[in-house]
Amino acid sequence: MAVEQRRPTKGLMHHSDQGSQYTAKDYRDRLRALGITVSMSRKGNPHDNAVVESFFSNLKNELTHQRRFENQDQARSEIFNYIEIFYNRQRAHATLQYISPVTYEEQSNGAQLNCPSNPG
Repeated sequence: MAVEQRRPTKGLMHHSDQGSQYTAKDYRDRLRALGITVSMSRKGNPHDNAVVESFFSNLKNELTHQRRFENQDQARSEIFNYIEIFYNRQRAHATLQYISPVTYEEQSNGAQLNCPSNPG
């Protein structure tokens, strides 16, 4: 969905842990076909993925720990809204100088993003 909506230029980096979904040949081949550089954490080094770990902590603390969903469709819808409406568009992020990811991306004017907490 992100690739379709944002149409990134070559040079984008996809960083993940070494989970089976990310090491699958089809997944890695798709990233390469899109011109996306694959980057993975070293085994046993959870600090490489601190931003993602922080995201899931926020999701749990700000949405799912306080809710009991009636069914899977409701959970899917509310999690989607949390991510797309609140987290990406409204929530201030310390690693982005306390602005939202959408605002940060807009201020970059389509330039390759260089997150302050992960330069280079």
